[in-house]
Amino acid sequence: MKTNRIITLVLPLCISTSAWAQPRTAESLNLGWQFSRDSLFQHAQRVDVPHDFQIEQPWVAPAADEQGDNTDVAANIKSRLSARGFKEMGAGWYRKNVRIEECKNLKIEDLKNNRRLLLDFEGIMYVGDVWLNGVHIGGTDYGYVGFEIDVTKLWRYGEDNEIIVKAHTMTEKNSRWYTGGGLFRNVTLVSTPADLYFERHPLYITTRDNKYVRVAADFTNRMKKRETTMKVSIYDPQGKLVAEQTAQRGGNPQTRTLTIQMPETEIPNPQLWDTEHPNLYTAVAQLLYADGTVADEVREQFGIRTIEYGPDFGLKLNGKKLLLKGYANHHTLGALGAAAYPRAIEKRLQLMKQFGINHIRTSHNPYSRSFIQLCDKYGILVVDELYDKWTQQHTGGRVPFMNHWAQDVTEWVKRDRNSPSVIMWSLGNELQQDPTLPFNDFGVTCYKMMRPVVNRYDSTRKVTVAMHPRYRNWETDSLPCDLAMQTDIQAYNYRYMYFPGDGRRFPWMTFYQSEASINRMGPNWFDMNLDKVIGLAYWGAIDYLGESQGWPAKGWAQGVFDIALEPKPKAYFMKSFLTDEPLVHLAVIEDNDTDIEWNGIQTGNEILSENWNRTPGSKVNLFTFTNGDEVELLLNGKRLGRQQNSANPEQRNRIVWKGVPYKAGRLEAVAYRNGKVIARHALQTAGKAIKLQVTADNSQWQADGEDLQHLRIVAVDSKGRRVLDANDELAFQVEGDARIVAVTNGDIESHELNVTNHRHLWQGSAMVILRAGSKPSKITLTTTSDKYKTVVSKLETK
Repeated sequence: MKTNRIITLVLPLCISTSAWAQPRTAESLNLGWQFSRDSLFQHAQRVDVPHDFQIEQPWVAPAADEQGDNTDVAANIKSRLSARGFKEMGAGWYRKNVRIEECKNLKIEDLKNNRRLLLDFEGIMYVGDVWLNGVHIGGTDYGYVGFEIDVTKLWRYGEDNEIIVKAHTMTEKNSRWYTGGGLFRNVTLVSTPADLYFERHPLYITTRDNKYVRVAADFTNRMKKRETTMKVSIYDPQGKLVAEQTAQRGGNPQTRTLTIQMPETEIPNPQLWDTEHPNLYTAVAQLLYADGTVADEVREQFGIRTIEYGPDFGLKLNGKKLLLKGYANHHTLGALGAAAYPRAIEKRLQLMKQFGINHIRTSHNPYSRSFIQLCDKYGILVVDELYDKWTQQHTGGRVPFMNHWAQDVTEWVKRDRNSPSVIMWSLGNELQQDPTLPFNDFGVTCYKMMRPVVNRYDSTRKVTVAMHPRYRNWETDSLPCDLAMQTDIQAYNYRYMYFPGDGRRFPWMTFYQSEASINRMGPNWFDMNLDKVIGLAYWGAIDYLGESQGWPAKGWAQGVFDIALEPKPKAYFMKSFLTDEPLVHLAVIEDNDTDIEWNGIQTGNEILSENWNRTPGSKVNLFTFTNGDEVELLLNGKRLGRQQNSANPEQRNRIVWKGVPYKAGRLEAVAYRNGKVIARHALQTAGKAIKLQVTADNSQWQADGEDLQHLRIVAVDSKGRRVLDANDELAFQVEGDARIVAVTNGDIESHELNVTNHRHLWQGSAMVILRAGSKPSKITLTTTSDKYKTVVSKLETK
């Protein structure tokens, strides 16, 4: 393959006075903070970032005055903290002393010579303030977006520099879900030249016709010589140089901060990015001094792909029709709370892909940068969302929304605009339910105000807002809200039944079901015109903390995966229509919670299990979830019947079996297509639990201070079958350079804390999550209980 080189100037052969300078360097400050709930640090503990201090706090049960006449706290009682995960609100304080001499990547001899020093915070939950050496230097009023602070003049060389951060959750009314609190994302110390450097999130990489690439960059030149030279090198997914350009930009007497626009270049034999082949190129941009030495350097991965939207086809990726098969959850990670661990995110994405998910909506705020990068890596399509409602109450609560939206939009778009996984911007959620929005027009003016700022920094993606429409008729027709007439994409939460009528009246509309109810899973997919819609995102597909529908549940419990990422039986129903993989799965109907209502939507679900240990002589009702033509049911080899899959959206892929007589042994479902067996699934009667099995998930566990190891502990019988009624308490002990950061078992109603060293089994399972230290080490996890033989798991970090 030939290298495509476009040279737009000849570099002058002269010596620069800044030839000594080194390109930018960065030092992670994630490890070794002191944390305290008070500013005096009287009871400080050592913590590492990412860190969520709220997840460590005790649960706050509803008080007697919130329970009314019912004093039983086990009843389904809501309280002032039910939305925020039954955790108390408040502040957390962090302190860290930093010496440049002790940094691995920063050199004091370089920093003392014409350098800038920046503190970079990817986020502080929920609002935050920062002090350096006793001086307040900045903070954030909306902690989901990052910021940086120039600390060059305040930094003390040769001595400790004290960084103090205050993170505050604000009041329980300032969010509708569990946010967590603290330094929940990366903290970094960055050094760049002071005379010639790239700005924050400087690169803007666009592609055209699946073969052309254009790179622009924001920079500042403070030298006497105003002309600036930038070199861009592009490497293919295998690391081979495929294009190289150099361009120059003259000075401007009015500003030192400018943009260099590189000429468009054609990439030879482009390897396209899509959901099955997420090929990533790398652009390396360098600002050059007059003698050709590098002043500053940044790099960014990107993908070559096209996205198109239209009312006749919905969404096309690289010219091919594609449906979004997704979910919408909050940013938290189960037992880890809000702490944004890349490995925990990766584990979720890997699991979701196995079940047919190709899309995530980041409701209702930007997720971490590592989340977006992992979606780039795994081919997950993202609707990137900035806010819930556009009010002070719902965007931090500290200052009016109008005071910070422009800064938020700029940071959000510039951070994520080069990621091929991001296919749409969403500015907010369900705005028309709140009459307190600025301008009192249900968001129309605010949208018209923000959209041009989005387009200023990215003109390649459509912009929307997730809406809950006003109604003419609850079931069949809507009056599109005024905002739906303005957005590029018509994103309706739950009201997919309005798509046909609204489409007839407004044929230019393109529809996306931005939230879909798991209660209506199946019909809300099959009832859409899949040839024309963009797709959907199932709300709360994974159980999460906060938005509890009543104590003792600590959060949302209507997902198809529990909070410990165990798939519930209904996850296989979802998989049956989101994938082409032949499938059949048995689910025992234990109870029915379908009358639960949330936000005007029925959200409850049947309570399903895979338990075939039942009362002798009883009868059970079952589902078989399948994408086959028909299913045969067998009990201990005896045929109980055969049923056809229905074409009716209300029953499709979900066959009901009523009054099945229970007998101990093996219940098996066999799926057929065109008369041939395509899949089998069986439930078996388990014996008594006699031992524990421990399975680790990360064979490449890195000794970087942050990587995680998830270990699943399961109680099994003599034949290795999981015993669902095992609920014994387990205790964990770790030896080596690692520590326990969370324990869980999937039970959203458990009163046990997540940050401890013990946990009961629930449905025969528990999980312990270990965080690696910074040195390669042999790690031993010892699991003990009063009932089972001690299990010693030997692990290793690399």
